[in-house]
Amino acid sequence: MAQKKAQSNPKKTAEAKGASTSAKKTAEPVKAVPAKSEPVTKTEPAAKAEPEKKAEPAAKAEPAKKAEPAAKAEPAKKTEPAAKAEPAEKAEPAVEAEPAKKTKIAAKKPAAKKAKPAAKKAETEAKKPVAEEAKPAEPVAEVAAPVAEQPAAPVAEPAPAQPQCDTPRRSVAFIGSECHPFVKTGGLGDVMYALPRELVNQNCDVRVILPRYACIPQKYQDKMVYRGEFYMDLGETGRSYYVGIMEYICDGVVYDFIDNQEFFTEGNPYVSLVDDIPKYCFFSKAALAALNYMNWIPDVIHCHDWQAALVPVYLRTLFKDSPVGRAKTVLTIHNLRFQGIYNIPTIRYWSGLPAEVFNMGALQQAWRDANMLKGGLAYADRITTVSNTYAWEIQTPEYGEQLEDHLRYHSYKLRGIVNGIDYGMWNPATDPALAVNYDITNVLERKPQNKLALQKELGLVEDEGKLVVGLISRLTNQKGLDLVNAIVPQIMDGNTQVVVLGTGDKEYEDTFRYYENAYKGMFSACIQYDEARAHRIYAGADVLLVPSRFEPCGLTQLNAMHYGTLPIVRETGGLKDTVQPYNVFNGEGNGFTFDRYDAGLLLDAINRAKTEYFTSRYHWDEVVQRDMAKDVSWANSARQYKDLYLELTPW
Repeated sequence: MAQKKAQSNPKKTAEAKGASTSAKKTAEPVKAVPAKSEPVTKTEPAAKAEPEKKAEPAAKAEPAKKAEPAAKAEPAKKTEPAAKAEPAEKAEPAVEAEPAKKTKIAAKKPAAKKAKPAAKKAETEAKKPVAEEAKPAEPVAEVAAPVAEQPAAPVAEPAPAQPQCDTPRRSVAFIGSECHPFVKTGGLGDVMYALPRELVNQNCDVRVILPRYACIPQKYQDKMVYRGEFYMDLGETGRSYYVGIMEYICDGVVYDFIDNQEFFTEGNPYVSLVDDIPKYCFFSKAALAALNYMNWIPDVIHCHDWQAALVPVYLRTLFKDSPVGRAKTVLTIHNLRFQGIYNIPTIRYWSGLPAEVFNMGALQQAWRDANMLKGGLAYADRITTVSNTYAWEIQTPEYGEQLEDHLRYHSYKLRGIVNGIDYGMWNPATDPALAVNYDITNVLERKPQNKLALQKELGLVEDEGKLVVGLISRLTNQKGLDLVNAIVPQIMDGNTQVVVLGTGDKEYEDTFRYYENAYKGMFSACIQYDEARAHRIYAGADVLLVPSRFEPCGLTQLNAMHYGTLPIVRETGGLKDTVQPYNVFNGEGNGFTFDRYDAGLLLDAINRAKTEYFTSRYHWDEVVQRDMAKDVSWANSARQYKDLYLELTPW
């Protein structure tokens, strides 16, 4: 296995090393902002700050008297950990650290504004110039000549100021096959996008490693910066494969894309097992090799689903003696049904893993096959699923997908952490897709306006008094659509409208089109993927159906509650963890539920919802507001993941 390659372009090599230095420090707080306040040094009152002892180190850095304002901005240092709050005494070494500062100064704008009171105390007239000069990052970046050639900084979107966190800092590398907004086919893409961003707020240094698929929108491809390249051997192929690293920075998170045209030129991330097995063997090994190449060794490597499940196996075998070998691993199961199972000779050929991992305790399954997810579960330090109930369910024959015994054996390291939703993307108060924005204070007045707009958009009878039932889902068996099909004629009573959005099995697509034709003006079948329309359905519907056969977590019910739409769900997986059944006697609960997988029980849950909607609107409205007040953001989930990382890395 070759980890490095002599660069054919010395300039690219220099740029890649520089970018590496910058990327490693992206998430660290930097208090060099006051050093840009040159206008203050030109004013006479600067001398009045001499009584402060802190001004003496500034005199050492006298090259241009620009270190003096650092003394005036000392109060801002209180917002940072003590170890990082001494920019005044380290004014000279700060020149070497400039590659990191170029990206971070924009992120610390609020800190510059907090320095205003100190400047005002020194001289009232100096306050405005300090605030105005603290905004642009370019003047400081231009002082250091090496920074002028750094390619990463211009494309990095500004990171928000990071709040303080009282837990120790940890570095985490996320490795997965998809991530919004680059490529997304399901909930994994949402998690890979939202969780790293929230972990940045939890005092983590986060890097996300993804394949550079050809289907990634060009607007993101154009912003990627070349970080380096090397060649790597793969399995028993006898060849060396090109591994390029392209980088994109956004909101404090560094995204590194593994580039190889041979594996990632397909229009879709998932094609077939025959194509996907080699692709993700290459990706898992290349991701670890890239971390070694960039010399960015995380405390924890967090892998997702079977596409990255070989990472823990590689780490404890082929990479155990390399720098990245000291990292701990977490493997998250988003959907146990997909495991990456193929015959042993093929996976052994492409992975190059030693023979000892192909045993019944690790990759081997049913004697002849190898299961990539099973191997990852065996070698990972911790296993997580996306809800507590699902963590228990997958240890049973009904939900274990042939891995229940294996999971029970490793249950000591299995945890369940419920997903959240990104309030930046899902917020009815700011959502640009809605006809009328609203929040908890005016939902009762404005949500009906969104219902009327949705009815008009879909050609339904426009009547805010009708109960609108939404269904936003992949049209597959897992989602309980056979139950829905069985009861549609019974719920179409003249006061109920149904809106379906999604694509999937032709059987369900055709059935819903039939119902649209049979119940004109009352049933709408949108057989498509339309993100904006999904937002409008959440806002315009009164209830949302999620009658899944199994559901590891589910995000649609969380989105619905945040938009004031009550969920009707089956009590399984994350649905059971997030929706409590409404109790007509004490008014508690936040939705309507049923337990066994039965069409009659689904119909009963819908009828209970109808009864409350049409006869007890006051209580219905109370539940709507209660759901909107419920915290379903990523903040709580991210705290639990951070605690898990700290448990793994107590140093």
